[in-house]
Amino acid sequence: MKTKKILSSEITPEHIYNDRRKFIKSLGVGISAATFSSLAFGKISSLSNVVTDQSSSSLKKTSYKDITTYNNYYEFGTKKSDPSEYAHKLKTDPWSITIEGNVGQKKVFSIDEILKLTPLEERIYRLRCVEGWSMVIPWVGIPLRSLLKKVAPTNNAKYVKFTSLLRPKEMIGQKYKILDWPYIEGLRMDEAMHPLTLLAVGLYGKILPNQNGAPIRLVVPWKYGFKSTKAITKISLVEKMPMTSWMKAGPSEYGFYANVNPKVDHPRWTQSSERVIGEGLFAPRVKTKMFNGYANDVAHMYKNMDLRKYF
Repeated sequence: MKTKKILSSEITPEHIYNDRRKFIKSLGVGISAATFSSLAFGKISSLSNVVTDQSSSSLKKTSYKDITTYNNYYEFGTKKSDPSEYAHKLKTDPWSITIEGNVGQKKVFSIDEILKLTPLEERIYRLRCVEGWSMVIPWVGIPLRSLLKKVAPTNNAKYVKFTSLLRPKEMIGQKYKILDWPYIEGLRMDEAMHPLTLLAVGLYGKILPNQNGAPIRLVVPWKYGFKSTKAITKISLVEKMPMTSWMKAGPSEYGFYANVNPKVDHPRWTQSSERVIGEGLFAPRVKTKMFNGYANDVAHMYKNMDLRKYF
């Protein structure tokens, strides 16, 4: 009898399964076997220290399978399936983030310390890719500002620079000069301190999979997906705008702000409409919303800016 070959993307890697237990332990609460089952399968509303954002509950969530198998993560390859195929090789324990620069005190935080700073929140955010597709993802994390406040930013902190992990032995895409590694991104200080800006540690109630940026990544919902740095190891508060990886690679195509703007097309892709992942290949494209649908929350930060110039 011929057995069916199981794809690597269909298997939950052992380290992700084990990390779920570490994640629960880090929450600092007593958790029963039933509660563990709820966490593992996404029913996080049963946890007393996870707050669910009800403002976006009407959004239709993309399936867990699509979210975890269709990714842009060039550290593991350029195909959408590469991250789910190769990211299991990345070791995410132990892990820490260094916060330095224009701060009252440089600090190094472990993941456990970060999780204990504030109750975890589930936020359902729309992710829009510059290539013209979108997803709706139920992230679990903490506001970035809650972490930045712990280091007392000085008046010279005008921008926040994010640096991702550099480990080509495990992140095999880094063996190729697709970008100038490690991956660098940045935000203006007011963007970083905005309440919508999230440091995500999970999705669908599960520990964040490696292919989605484990163990901790940035999520900025009103900007294109490439702004949301994955596998963060260092955060630097700086006075001058940092040169980001995509700005360096293609300055005419990728600006610093990268706000979702249907009126300003990428040179190779339209931004006026998008394909919703999971709706089928023949589903009609939908109109892209200004600031990805978060204009009421963030438009005031750019009211005096020419968004065609500062793209």
